[in-house]
Amino acid sequence: MDSLTPPNPKEILQRLTLKEKVVSLLAGANLWQTAAIDRLGVFSVKVSDGPNGVRGSQFFDGVPAACFPAAVALAATWDRELVEMIGQALAEEAISKGVATVLGPTICLHRSPLGGRNFEAFSEDPLLTGELASKYISGLQARGIGATVKHYACNEQETLRYTIDVKVGERALREIYLKSFEIVIRKSKPWALMTAYNLVNGTHVDSNKHLLQTILREQWGYDGLVMSDWGGTNSVAEALTAGVDLEMPGPAYRRTFNNVTEAIDQKALSLDSVDRAALSVLRLAERAGRLGKSSDVPERAENKPTHRQLIRKAGIRQHSILGMGKCCFAHGGGSAIVNCHYKVTPFEALQELLPPDVEIRYAQGAHVFRKLPDWKEGVVDIDGNPGFTLRRYQNPDLQSQPEATINTYSSKYLGVENRCAAVVLEGFYQPAVSGSHFLAFSTMGLTNFLINDEVVHTSQNVGMMTGQEERKQFAFIQGEQYRIRVESFGAPFRPEMPLITGMVGFDLGFMTQQEYDEDLLQAAVDAACSVDVALVFVGNTVEWETEGWDRQTMELPANGSQDRLIEAVAKVNSNTIVLNSTCSAISMPWLSSVPAVLQTWFLGQESGNAIIDVLFSISSPGGKLPISITHRIEDSPSYGNFPGNLNTMQVHYKEGIEVGYRHFDKHPDKIQFPFGFGLSYTIFEFSNIRISGDEVVYGTQLEVDVDVTNVGNQSGKEVVQIYVAALDSNDDMPVKVLAGFDKVDLIAGQCKTAMANITFESFAFWDTAIDSWKVTKGQYDILLGNSSINILARRQVTVKETFTYSATLEKLM
Repeated sequence: MDSLTPPNPKEILQRLTLKEKVVSLLAGANLWQTAAIDRLGVFSVKVSDGPNGVRGSQFFDGVPAACFPAAVALAATWDRELVEMIGQALAEEAISKGVATVLGPTICLHRSPLGGRNFEAFSEDPLLTGELASKYISGLQARGIGATVKHYACNEQETLRYTIDVKVGERALREIYLKSFEIVIRKSKPWALMTAYNLVNGTHVDSNKHLLQTILREQWGYDGLVMSDWGGTNSVAEALTAGVDLEMPGPAYRRTFNNVTEAIDQKALSLDSVDRAALSVLRLAERAGRLGKSSDVPERAENKPTHRQLIRKAGIRQHSILGMGKCCFAHGGGSAIVNCHYKVTPFEALQELLPPDVEIRYAQGAHVFRKLPDWKEGVVDIDGNPGFTLRRYQNPDLQSQPEATINTYSSKYLGVENRCAAVVLEGFYQPAVSGSHFLAFSTMGLTNFLINDEVVHTSQNVGMMTGQEERKQFAFIQGEQYRIRVESFGAPFRPEMPLITGMVGFDLGFMTQQEYDEDLLQAAVDAACSVDVALVFVGNTVEWETEGWDRQTMELPANGSQDRLIEAVAKVNSNTIVLNSTCSAISMPWLSSVPAVLQTWFLGQESGNAIIDVLFSISSPGGKLPISITHRIEDSPSYGNFPGNLNTMQVHYKEGIEVGYRHFDKHPDKIQFPFGFGLSYTIFEFSNIRISGDEVVYGTQLEVDVDVTNVGNQSGKEVVQIYVAALDSNDDMPVKVLAGFDKVDLIAGQCKTAMANITFESFAFWDTAIDSWKVTKGQYDILLGNSSINILARRQVTVKETFTYSATLEKLM
């Protein structure tokens, strides 16, 4: 470092050689850090997955961290203040892990209930998503930690996510799929933005000038850093020219010094594009305080009481009552996985709450696994200790000296952090019971599975990336000892997934025949017959809602087992309450058979406590659905066009702007529970509606006020939802759109004023003929309700003259 006072990014840029710019700034140094330039005092910027918890640098079994509710659960609160507090707490978590920028929030939309990563996104509506995500980002960045909004754009599915080409019209793109990004860019100015893997209208997003240059930079004025998703840089010159500043992870796969200089020599890439990208990375380092200051601090676990209380409070406010276990559905899979400080199950919370003379009976009721669990029972390593012996090799010759030998309790391995050429897992199994037990296999590269030194299965199915596994049975005899061995090698090159090239990974699952074939349903029915109230906890595990793959049906897993459980229990106990922990809509064939359904989402580490607090009326729920719930998948507007044509690798967004409630407003018979719906333990009334004006012109901002009174006998929270509806709309226009909302917290008998500002933009649509926004003259209703279909009051405003404005929000005529 040449000076004690770090120069600004532009000064640093001028002092860099071309090689330093390319090697140190255009791509990351490793999986989670940018590169440092020691001589100029540029220290690395550490990033971490963080949609619902800051995991740190270890993908598996890292330093414990707080697990917060999933984004869709936060959206169910409709509570800006609470979401901002979550952002602030996540910033504190990031600081404890030495992280400067969190890889979140995800602000793509729920296009289909089958989207595997819906839990990580807020809502089907761009305004609700944008408003809440802006507060999440503001909370983070106010504490000096950057946010990375993702995945820009049209990443509404996991199927073929690296190669799928999204065909979407410009109007739907502007009004639906880009609007949440536009809101957060303008309102909260996130430090970073992550591009999606997919293509949009024929061009990979990382090379899409229309999305990255024209819209993001020029029209929205974004001045932050643009990074690729991990392994999502698909070109050298095209991506740099389009505006992707940072290839992640490092070291560079595309942006090697030779590749970049070759592109410059061939005049496919300009030095200006290189400088612009390098400057963006330096500016991120400046914002993160990494110019002249190191971020290399050890990760630590901070199990803060304030975070525990906040997570529990948030969980309570997210419950949506749709109609009056021993497992914990805390989070989804993939980037959302964190090594939680703890997880409270509903069963544990019940035991803590109820007096000893109240008998609690438990039965599992159904198998819900998508993949067989890790092989743990009855296994010892080569030294006789519980678990397996795992050896890592730096070359594929298994006769060579391993680089490391460890004991592990897991029969799964994924070499994300510790890259190597081969892995051997070895141990001995002594069955407690004879049977034709089940084995399951999924891999990254070529993997041999051996029992007593004989190969019983060979696989290279890349199932660890696709959620698939191969199963077979093997006859074991009680008391005999079996030598178990797995030999796994690096994944071959796949052009659509270059990131996994050479990565070693396998998952060896196991279940005894007796457990696999056990009739769990009858035990649950027997228990339900003998109790006053039957609580049936159902939902999706991290294997069913996860990054990497989409759901195949709207039914609860697996193979109808949970639906059968609910129906069977409800037949023998009329006081059956269903508590559903999913983050996407499910079909409910049993709905008419139960008196109450509680939608509990993924609530984080305090899930059990939050659920029981609501269930026993210790706290009143305040959740409203951020999604629409249909009767069946065929009723979804994307049905038939999700996940698209897997042969042509194209998905057509044929529903256009009719996403979510915009579709169901025109097809009300298709909806089971509408957007914005949620019951309470009390009753609210709206009165005395005031609007600050009755005319809308360019630049208008209307303040809408309404008095909300709690006329019940218990405290509660109500969400006032404000929609705009054109009275003279045609079939090409939505019936109404969400324009604003506010949440009020009221004790019994109390009255408060809810207030929301709605702007002229809520009256606009994208006119493709003039490539601009247009507000058409006419009469418009301002609708106030507590769901998208339960409208309690309306007032009219007028647009006297049609006007248009550009994507930069400048008036045109």
